[in-house]
Amino acid sequence: MDWLESLNTTWHGLNANKMRSGLTMLGVIIGVAAVIALLSIGQGVQESITGSISGAGSNLLFVAPGSFQLGGVETPSGSAASLTYADAQAIADSRNVPDAAIVAPEFTMQTQVIFGSANINTKVTGITPEYLAAFGMEVDRGRFISEGDVSGRGTVAVLGSDAARDLFGGFDPVGQKIKVSIPGAGGGRVSLTVVGILSPQGGSRFSDPDNAILIPITTAQTKIFDGRNAQGDAVVTSVNVVVTNEERVDEITDQITTLLLRRHGFNADEEGDFSVVSQADLLATLTQVTNILVVFLGAIAAISLLVGGIGIMNIMLVSVTERTREIGLRKAMGARKVDILTQFLLEAVILSLAGGAIGIGLGVSIALLVDKSGVTNAIITSQSVMLAVSFSVAVGLFFGIYPANHAASLRPIEALRYE
Repeated sequence: MDWLESLNTTWHGLNANKMRSGLTMLGVIIGVAAVIALLSIGQGVQESITGSISGAGSNLLFVAPGSFQLGGVETPSGSAASLTYADAQAIADSRNVPDAAIVAPEFTMQTQVIFGSANINTKVTGITPEYLAAFGMEVDRGRFISEGDVSGRGTVAVLGSDAARDLFGGFDPVGQKIKVSIPGAGGGRVSLTVVGILSPQGGSRFSDPDNAILIPITTAQTKIFDGRNAQGDAVVTSVNVVVTNEERVDEITDQITTLLLRRHGFNADEEGDFSVVSQADLLATLTQVTNILVVFLGAIAAISLLVGGIGIMNIMLVSVTERTREIGLRKAMGARKVDILTQFLLEAVILSLAGGAIGIGLGVSIALLVDKSGVTNAIITSQSVMLAVSFSVAVGLFFGIYPANHAASLRPIEALRYE
């Protein structure tokens, strides 16, 4: 009966000041909603990024010129033009790397692509026919880049589904001509015939294949971009290697490293001017980074809850001051210290719980709205909801203890005399 009486007294106390109670809850509402929404968005972004990497499979290796940042440790640094097309051909030679099933070099640069009045600034990637199989792509209409296109430096292009939509709208792009701007002071444009459209990939690759403009690698190196180093060798921006046995990824990485060290004139114990990174390495690094992102977003949202808790403590202290005579009267009539303490703690906890319940609804709604909008994914988990609720209750208890203890410690005679 003591608890029921305390609850009844608490309810009447909160109901007597509806506006103040509502404003007090507002800080908790915003805090809980922020925790749920930001954690959901953070986990959605994490899932999207890691999913795009893992979707390409764990048997894929990336060979890149220069340095690569991995888990906070930078791999050997070198020239951005240190990896050549001849290096890719050497990796593809089964005598050098027996378990390299597919070797797909690429040469990628950013430039403007134009069709009529439409234009997009995107990455134009020079590739070989092996590129299609390396990333499990499919052609929706037309055909893919052929060996003849590569050997003949053909002026053809294959577009990703989004790039085709942005440039052509509802028109069929196959057979149409697009213009690719040549970077640099001289400028100029190269006309390319669209020969194929890729099926939507759905983020199966980290570099967003749906926005891809794919052309023969020789065309990219000689007709659009400056694709040669100081020695006159054709360079590539990366070499994608699909291995036959993913359990031997580390061994094949060593084979490629040894081969390129020898080709580039380094000793076996020296650091080369290239990097060999596996899909698993990339996934581990990105998972580490995105975990930090989620924690950071949660910490920012928790600050809102902390501010809400300070608001509860402030209002409770004001309430104690206003109800000093009431507290004195209750004590004079036999109320114990624990009764007064329980009443004011209950007020703080009820404000937190009510604010938390409304905040859950608001936070879930924001997360669902962001997810439906297509801006980014948002994944609502029970853990994020429980974390927000638990934190809101803890805030109510923590910031309610001092005002409640202050009220319970008042002496009856001094409280009754308070004006």
